[in-house]
Amino acid sequence: MASNVNPTVRRRRLGMELRKLREDKGMTAEQVAERLLVSQSKISRLENGRRSISQRDVRDVYEVEDRRLVDSLMQMAKDSRQQGWWHAFGDIPYSVYIGLETDAASLRTYEPQMVPGLLQTPEYAQALIRGALPETAPVDVEKRVQVRMHRQKRLSETDNNNPEVGPLRLWAVIDEAALRRHVGDPQLMIKQLEYLIEQSEQPYITVQVMPFSMGAHPGVNGQYAILEFPDASDSTVVYIEGVTSDLYLEKANDVQKYSVMYEHLRAQALNVEQTRQFIAEIIDEYASKGR
Repeated sequence: MASNVNPTVRRRRLGMELRKLREDKGMTAEQVAERLLVSQSKISRLENGRRSISQRDVRDVYEVEDRRLVDSLMQMAKDSRQQGWWHAFGDIPYSVYIGLETDAASLRTYEPQMVPGLLQTPEYAQALIRGALPETAPVDVEKRVQVRMHRQKRLSETDNNNPEVGPLRLWAVIDEAALRRHVGDPQLMIKQLEYLIEQSEQPYITVQVMPFSMGAHPGVNGQYAILEFPDASDSTVVYIEGVTSDLYLEKANDVQKYSVMYEHLRAQALNVEQTRQFIAEIIDEYASKGR
């Protein structure tokens, strides 16, 4: 099997196809659940791409008769049960998100509390994880750091593990609080902010800062990310990270609202050149504290 098969994206595509088949046949989720002798919530997770589906389910439950469609769905079912690169690191709590990010064409993110994971240095990531998850064992902290560094390969056309998709187009709006929050010592923060400026100069990366002086703005309710995909059949996803569970929004109305909100964020934040100057000034402040 090709190494660039992404089980998360395959599950989403398969789920959308199965939902369409069910709706075309006039079947309800309850009727499908009854056929499978499972809960309706399981059917919802299958059709939302949140869990894998067996080839038997594709063949028997949804009553597909077209041989070519059966073969296509069966292949997607097979692909959806493969493991992505992130599975090599063991149990990762946000593995669904990583799967989506791996195949995304673009990512728009707003971060109010920290530098986005795709723009973190290893030292910053390690200090951040230790602080945010104080009961995490050192070996698990290191595993999370490694996963974070591996994710950053999507920002490089050279290192990208899926050349058909190309480098990820990243647009990050970061609140001033994330830059001023001391994660580690001043030297660590200087290195992180210098890296942030360096990355902002890459052709596929745009970084803007939302300064305190802007006051209330559309991002005050918290972090979120919008992922778009190169295949038109894959719907845009809004991702909201939670403490015990994450939220994925795919309804057109929800995506539209968050997209409009993000446009307001980009318009109100400092532009690219102002952002670099702003970050440089904060670096000078950290440098003065370290003297």
